[in-house]
Amino acid sequence: MVYFHGDIHGHTEALLSNLRRFSVQPGDTVVLLGDVGLNYHIDNSNDKMKKAQLEKTGVNFLCVHGNHERRPGTIPSYREKVWRGGKVYAENDYPHLYFAEDGEIFDLEGYKAVALGGAYSVDKYYRLAAGWSWFSDEQPTGEIKEYAEKKLSDEGWKVDIVLSHTCPSKYIPVESFIPNIDQSTVDRSTEEWLDMIEDRLDYKTWYCGHWHIDKHISKIRFLYRGIECLTEKGAV
Repeated sequence: MVYFHGDIHGHTEALLSNLRRFSVQPGDTVVLLGDVGLNYHIDNSNDKMKKAQLEKTGVNFLCVHGNHERRPGTIPSYREKVWRGGKVYAENDYPHLYFAEDGEIFDLEGYKAVALGGAYSVDKYYRLAAGWSWFSDEQPTGEIKEYAEKKLSDEGWKVDIVLSHTCPSKYIPVESFIPNIDQSTVDRSTEEWLDMIEDRLDYKTWYCGHWHIDKHISKIRFLYRGIECLTEKGAV
């Protein structure tokens, strides 16, 4: 079984509660749609404890890149491997925690799913002022975008599922805007790129997180506290 879940920001207990509620079993796959928060402090023992909690379940976690976490390719403990047809990063100590390379296409129970992670942090300057971590490579680079487009072109611009952190710009849920943020200062380049992808791509369902809302718009599914199963009617 394959399940989809929104941001957890390191709150593993809430995620584990959801997994119990849906009777997720060892060997099942849970896709986390960015801002997982397990690579935020890096050397912090709290991050390691949370990874151990998830590893203990025996569930396969496929993590999309968010904007509140370091890219695993920049962390020495991660190694590249191929999982279900796509490139991921994983650590030896947590072999069931997979972090997707942007642009890679995975086989999820016979469905083709492309990972398109990253987003802009509207709290960037707050985090910097507070001395908290902010990662300059949070959004996809031109090279990453080119790679993703090449992978999609190889598929004839047709996949079943899109797994992203943020959403195409035309679907931005304005009701989720954080008060007192000047929206004219927000970099929407990732959303605009996803807009182009969405216009061109033949797909069935698009799952995203980032906006801290549970909502369906057309074929776009925003997930936050909710969880959806691939095999449920209408999930694809």
